[in-house]
Amino acid sequence: MNKQQKYPPPIQLTVENLLQAISVVNRHAKTAPNPKFLYKLKHDSLHKLLAEGKAKKIGLHFSNNPRYSQQQSDLLIACENYTFHLPPTKKDFEELPHLGSLNQSVRNPKSTLSLTQSKKLLSTYTGLKEEIPPNQTIRKKKYQKPVFKKLGESY
Repeated sequence: MNKQQKYPPPIQLTVENLLQAISVVNRHAKTAPNPKFLYKLKHDSLHKLLAEGKAKKIGLHFSNNPRYSQQQSDLLIACENYTFHLPPTKKDFEELPHLGSLNQSVRNPKSTLSLTQSKKLLSTYTGLKEEIPPNQTIRKKKYQKPVFKKLGESY
């Protein structure tokens, strides 16, 4: 019996694939139980694209979900036909124009990558590794017999 397992070929590190991966990670981070690593991947990937000159800072938008009920702005970054938001720096406020409120009709294209593929691709690109804290390792709970008490008895 000759079993040949077919693994999908590794995804190429093209700008289009990176943008799809960032989009997938961003979409999943919004509902993830622990989104810190996903947002860090997005942040570092976009900053690396900016440093390489493949992405461009466009301006600032008012945030849809401001913290503490105060007005807040987000940095708008564009690359090819994708747009993303990141927290701005003081330098961004000085150099970039404010574009007002966010246009809800602009959407990123659909992507075909899975979250696992996206995380692998962005981890390869940025060099980040996801660390699982030792207290979050999966452990089976040991079966504990139920304790029954007699009527009127407390334990």
